[in-house]
Amino acid sequence: MAAKIVVLPESLSSKIAAGEVVERPASILKELLENALDAGATDITVELEKGGRGSVKVIDNGEGIESAEAPLAFERFATSKIYQFDDIYKVRSYGFRGEALPSIGAISRVEMVTRKASSLSGARVIVEAGELKSIADTGCPVGTSVLVNHIFDPVPVRKKFLKTEATEQGYCMDVITRTALSHSEVRIRVVAHGREILNIPATEDISERISLVLGTDFIDHMLPVKGVKGGMTVHGFASKPDFTRSSAKQLYYFVNKRFIRDYLLNHAVMTAYRRLIEAKKYPAAVLFIDLPPGDVDVNVHPAKMEVRFRNPREIYDIIVETLVHALADITPASSGEKGRTMPEGYGERVQEALKRYTVSSGSGKLFFNKTLTDYPKPRLAFGQIRENEASRGPAKEIRAEQEIPGRVQNFADLEYIGQFTGTYLLFSSSDGLILIDQHAAHERILFDRLKMEAARPGEKMMSQRLLIPEVASLSPGEFAVIVESMKVLEAMGIEVAPFGENTVIVKSVPAILSHVEPKKLFLEILEELSNAERTLGLEERQEKLFALLACKGAVKANQKLSEAEVMRLCRDLDATRFSSTCPHGRPVYISFSLRDIERMFKRI
Repeated sequence: MAAKIVVLPESLSSKIAAGEVVERPASILKELLENALDAGATDITVELEKGGRGSVKVIDNGEGIESAEAPLAFERFATSKIYQFDDIYKVRSYGFRGEALPSIGAISRVEMVTRKASSLSGARVIVEAGELKSIADTGCPVGTSVLVNHIFDPVPVRKKFLKTEATEQGYCMDVITRTALSHSEVRIRVVAHGREILNIPATEDISERISLVLGTDFIDHMLPVKGVKGGMTVHGFASKPDFTRSSAKQLYYFVNKRFIRDYLLNHAVMTAYRRLIEAKKYPAAVLFIDLPPGDVDVNVHPAKMEVRFRNPREIYDIIVETLVHALADITPASSGEKGRTMPEGYGERVQEALKRYTVSSGSGKLFFNKTLTDYPKPRLAFGQIRENEASRGPAKEIRAEQEIPGRVQNFADLEYIGQFTGTYLLFSSSDGLILIDQHAAHERILFDRLKMEAARPGEKMMSQRLLIPEVASLSPGEFAVIVESMKVLEAMGIEVAPFGENTVIVKSVPAILSHVEPKKLFLEILEELSNAERTLGLEERQEKLFALLACKGAVKANQKLSEAEVMRLCRDLDATRFSSTCPHGRPVYISFSLRDIERMFKRI
């Protein structure tokens, strides 16, 4: 039977629309903070209960709302920012579509108290599950206070997807961090569990604000950057090449003070750092991009986390040129000449970024009319790439075995031939040739050893106390992650303790990693915890940390090993239960049968 077409009732459609804007308490906090900034607030207080799961409250000293207009703030498409269609492309405010408060009110209980300076009294408005429950005059200071509680009570299915209290508070702290970075002139105070956990004073110096928000360690490794091109300006700070991270989490982009996530900007930054940082590492940066409102479309995402640029190529160029110019002052020029030079293969990388940018945007999503055809085609077409890959020789004939058949013989019994490129260990067996990846093998050995030590009941992992403890200055969000994870770290032999506001001291590391730089190891563990905390359970997070520790403690590629060290590695590998892959799933060894080798030499 065919389903009938019906018009959804307002109560249901508003809840569906709310799902696009309100994903979790942090989404609510983001919208409320943006409303406060639009109101001209210079002092904002955030109060969180149960990490935001219980309630979110934002108090500001902005201009407030007229009592008669206060109920209109909860009507869909009610706004004071646009009055005709063209205003969308000129707006500099954050929220302007009139969806934030109605969406929040549809899935929670909202109490708003507001007063303008010209009014003797304010208004108190209460909305529950999208319905206006009451409005009354009240005495209150100038500004606006919004309390949101009973979050997702009208839609219980959404409530089941919320994470732990600590995780949700971490998301809220991320929102506060981004807001604090983009508005150094605003004082921001945060209260959780009834106590103050953050108090960032207003400052005119952006470097001072970055230090207060992200920690002194962060700003100590930064370079000031500034570039101007046409009507665009880029300024901020970018990390020196020796300060890297394992993810792009510490790349902050603000377009007209609006925090965004953007593939094009990521690609431009990585292009500028090409050949300066090691593979699979990312720099850190806080970049402010200012351009005319008509050159950027901020209305392509319900939560406004993505934008579309009218001239993406110009944006790409100014980012790369600005960063290359700053980095040229501290890195030697490859040609021996002074001044800036664009990275190798720059043209091809630009075309790659623009192609992906256009594909991800889609012509239907762009309000600008520029398409890929407006740019020159890449020099190398996809067909040529495939032909080049196909012409690399008989590698496709080589077959990698998943396991030495039956594991009848041990690695220690094989005949050692030597080390290839300082990375692969070659062995001869009765069946053919075996290659072992020394890093992957040692990684697997250490991973299993760490798991075994951690599994011993009532025992802690062996640790090595540091002669001189390391002090790390963190952002508020990172500090919260460490405090929450201290028991996990202690069980792994890593002793960490609070050492002042948003600062910790590292006192010990696992004994098997005593040769690794402690602070660098700690920062990588912190990054892994920050990324994994929100999606994985305790056991899975521990496994990821074990894999990270094993990777850092294992012998590296291009590291020469003596024959005695190779034999020790083989004996340890023989005693390891799962020796076919490393903790990340890469093969530890591959084997080529004699028959395969003879076939490649046309002997059979």
